[in-house]
Amino acid sequence: MAGSDTVARAAAERSAPDTVKILIAGGFGVGKTTMVGSVSEIVPLRTEEPLTMAGLDVDDLDGIEEKRATTVAMDFGRITVSDDLVLYLFGTPGQQRFWFMWNDLALGALGAVVLVDVRRPESSFAAIDFFERRGIPFVIAVNGFHGEHPYPAEDIREALTLPEGVPVLLCDARERESCRDVLIALIDRLIAEAAPAR
Repeated sequence: MAGSDTVARAAAERSAPDTVKILIAGGFGVGKTTMVGSVSEIVPLRTEEPLTMAGLDVDDLDGIEEKRATTVAMDFGRITVSDDLVLYLFGTPGQQRFWFMWNDLALGALGAVVLVDVRRPESSFAAIDFFERRGIPFVIAVNGFHGEHPYPAEDIREALTLPEGVPVLLCDARERESCRDVLIALIDRLIAEAAPAR
């Protein structure tokens, strides 16, 4: 009986997909919750709360005046990329007062997507700095609000002073395929960086 349990466990381990933890980060109101929700194959876990009058002096709503809710802990979703690869997506909170949570969320993360709003590129600087300092590979995903991309990727690379190895992709956080392509680009970067280590 014990032998059949061992065989069954070994078979299950062979067929279980690899899982990878990915962070979706960026400034306040750049589309992190939207991205996790649009690409997740499960109903995403959200910790959104309404913005209140109490936060008016704390939260900078310049350029995002229509925003009505905010993530106060994290978003969580999952996407199966292939039979042997599943991504667990953790969206970080954007406001500075919640940045202390990023360290815990980053534990075990193999990579990250930094969402950028070209209307407010400075809101992405903290996320870029966070991942560079920790040596966590990331890609830049420029979220085209209202489907618009007024600047080419190379102009955005220059504005953010990114090294050549960091992919810059234009995307729409509302579109599943667009978000999936960003995640695949990140996986490609992770594989490329892991290859020399082997």
